[in-house]
Amino acid sequence: MSAVIIDKDESTVVSEQSKATYTKIMWRLIPFLGFCYLAAYLDRINVGIAKLQMLSDLQLSETAFGLGAGIFFIGYIIFEVPSNLVLQKVGAKIWIARIMITWGLLSGLTMFVTNTTQFYIIRFLLGAAEAGFLPGVLYYLTLWFPTYYRGKIIALFMMGLPLAVIIGSPLSGWIITSFDEIHGLRGWQWLFFLEAIPSVLLGILTFWALPNNPDKAKWLTTTEKQDVQTNLDNDLKGNESAREKTSFKDGFFNFKIFMLGLIDFSMLLCTYSMGFWLPTFLKNAGVKSTVEIGFLTAIPSLVGLVAMILIGHSSDKHRERRWHMIIPFIFGSIALFFIPFFNSSVTMIITLFSIAAIATLGVLPVFFSIPATFLSGTAAAVAFALACSVANIAGLVSNTLVGWAIDITGKPEGALWVFAICLFLSCFLVLSFPKKLVNK
Repeated sequence: MSAVIIDKDESTVVSEQSKATYTKIMWRLIPFLGFCYLAAYLDRINVGIAKLQMLSDLQLSETAFGLGAGIFFIGYIIFEVPSNLVLQKVGAKIWIARIMITWGLLSGLTMFVTNTTQFYIIRFLLGAAEAGFLPGVLYYLTLWFPTYYRGKIIALFMMGLPLAVIIGSPLSGWIITSFDEIHGLRGWQWLFFLEAIPSVLLGILTFWALPNNPDKAKWLTTTEKQDVQTNLDNDLKGNESAREKTSFKDGFFNFKIFMLGLIDFSMLLCTYSMGFWLPTFLKNAGVKSTVEIGFLTAIPSLVGLVAMILIGHSSDKHRERRWHMIIPFIFGSIALFFIPFFNSSVTMIITLFSIAAIATLGVLPVFFSIPATFLSGTAAAVAFALACSVANIAGLVSNTLVGWAIDITGKPEGALWVFAICLFLSCFLVLSFPKKLVNK
């Protein structure tokens, strides 16, 4: 019988055997999944750097670009829930591999776009191809880790998101500048081609890297597999709501999930304003070099990355979810509100966007640990996908609204104020969740 210790960092009783098992699982799964998420998000947002050349080459207006960037989310939203249901049936290995290979190929094909209509079509198909990756992985992690580990584990996995900006923005700026006119192709065309390669390669590796569940993991011993299952069973025993709500109906026709979707909607409004439009803010503030814009764009995401780890760890340690979201939301909404008053100062733009990144990127692991606190099985798979579907309407709204504001007024101030108000109002939605339900 293994010794039992109190792990102060996790505020729970954890056996030495379990700690060793989960450390082993973490190192086998999370780095690979994190790299996959990095590749996915890079292929989603590199259009923000490509825009600096694409706009003139394809003769796109700001509104047309915003709509094209946002059309991605129409395909993403439509296929999110069906994709997660398929993943639950066929397993993560096959379905995540399919997602990554198809989105990589479609992202690479963006290099051949020559007009507005083609841009719209390829963005829609890219969204349809990527649909289900994030909620699929989040559901997949519930098959391995009990509730009290998930804030920290989700934070480690979602490091891929800010790393996509931290690494991808300078890399994208360098590619556009260094590869421009090589073999007759523009820098933005090389950008889409080169950054699609990792997604395809990682998709192929998925067939060997991801077991569908702990029981299929050849690198776990029989004792370790039993330990994982015992901890998951014990976690569910103490959670009556999750134990009882397991069906498609429980996940899809659940008002709490729509509320979570609205909260995430507000977060993504802010996140996408950074991912797609921060390069334009910096250019309008006087930064001329594309490479410099790429490096500066990475700073808020670096701050968000640190916040993500610290907030996720603190939330697990204290078994508290609500205030770990509300406090960052308040500061983030204030930062977004004041950005328009300092739109000529590069230092203030970066500082305020960094504060906003804490509110959006920083709380993601806390947010995504909530659905599985009161749902399980098919209900949890549907819930993750549905919340992401509702939230990703923000991708269309954010880009279209900011693009429209720039075309009409020459400035994006009005859109940022709307985003700030939405983030602040989300505090009240978070408070509406009973602490006994989500603080687990």
